[in-house]
Amino acid sequence: MAEKDKLFSSKIKYSGIVNFAEFYKFCFDWLKDETGIDVVEDKYAEKLSGDSKNIDVEWSGARKLTDYFKMEIKVTFKVIGLTNTEITQDGKKIKTNKGSIEVGIKGTLVRDYQGKFEKTATQKFMRGVYEKMVIPSRISEYEGKIFGDCDEFLSQAKAYLDLEGKK
Repeated sequence: MAEKDKLFSSKIKYSGIVNFAEFYKFCFDWLKDETGIDVVEDKYAEKLSGDSKNIDVEWSGARKLTDYFKMEIKVTFKVIGLTNTEITQDGKKIKTNKGSIEVGIKGTLVRDYQGKFEKTATQKFMRGVYEKMVIPSRISEYEGKIFGDCDEFLSQAKAYLDLEGKK
């Protein structure tokens, strides 16, 4: 069985004006283009209550780093009280949304994801020696990459929300 190390888990919160459809597309495109991860939407649920809606979205994705390492991510969006609103920007009226958004991301490094070293006790032992003696710097490098990608995703999402909310 593959070894999974959860390396990053964090979230941001935002309340204010945001075009949720554009924000959703921005996040999806950023993950795909900047990290090379194939993102899959596992869940999209909307609950209507009056003129507002609550939305829950879950994405997951993975990318093979080498034949031994793989990175996995899980992104969640929790939107509360999303309503349609109209703002005036540069003298024009623009339709957008207003509400509270919480975006979370978890990053995991998967070692021996194909289970090649799981067949016998000797192979498991050899994997332990390999990881501790031969490739510890490579493990650190991939852990840093996953941590950096997840942190940068949250930073980009926060910057987008802050920038769009100020319009």
